[in-house]
Amino acid sequence: MAKTDSTGSTWRYRWAHRQNVRRVSTYRGAEAAWRRRDDELRRLRALAADFQGSAAAGEGLPLELAADEVVLWASPAAQYVEVRHTTVLPAPDLTVAPPDAPLRPRRPDGVRVTDAGMAVITSRRLVLLGGRGRRDWAYGRMTGLAHDPAAPVTLIQVLDRRRTSGLLLPTDAAPDFRFKLTLAFADAIEQRAAVLAQLDELIAEHAQLKPFRPAAATPAQARLTALVPGGRRTVAVAAAVALLVPAALIESDPSDP
Repeated sequence: MAKTDSTGSTWRYRWAHRQNVRRVSTYRGAEAAWRRRDDELRRLRALAADFQGSAAAGEGLPLELAADEVVLWASPAAQYVEVRHTTVLPAPDLTVAPPDAPLRPRRPDGVRVTDAGMAVITSRRLVLLGGRGRRDWAYGRMTGLAHDPAAPVTLIQVLDRRRTSGLLLPTDAAPDFRFKLTLAFADAIEQRAAVLAQLDELIAEHAQLKPFRPAAATPAQARLTALVPGGRRTVAVAAAVALLVPAALIESDPSDP
């Protein structure tokens, strides 16, 4: 038996049910998106706190390490890129906020691939072990570094190399590469604490954005406009038309008697 209010209406209950379904669906979508980013920020915070490498991680690599150098990360699928027209890149910074949108598997205009091989992040440098030789980017010589916001390309400028170069990574590996390269650079300049503080601030700011569960709609809140297909917008359009028609009739030429 359908529920009715004191006036015998059932449409108010149907309206309240539709509103509650829509509100809960919207809330669950927003809460899930908030939770995913919160989990990612906390994962990065834990990784930044425990991030360290070892000399054993470099075993089997055709790379000679210094006495105090350790391997922090490696990927077998990296491409060496160069820029045709060199521009001044921004100085390396310690920004580690995860991107809002995923990277697209494309190569930006003006960037060409000239080699491929294994990318290695050590405590002292970024290295590409390519088919045409080895390329090094020492942290102490970096003057510019830029991560493309839409493509998995990282460009680097160093003191001892005129041409701007860098790496193109697979889209699924690029975020991890960028984060760990930033951590390695931060360690090299003794600024890991600044990265941890930045992540703590991001987590605290994100906590303030947690969506609240919406209040439940009640039949008493239903308006008569809910009975009209399209709701308030349809009523507003109809009202506007109702006002325009008499005005048009008044402005038109009167007919002959």
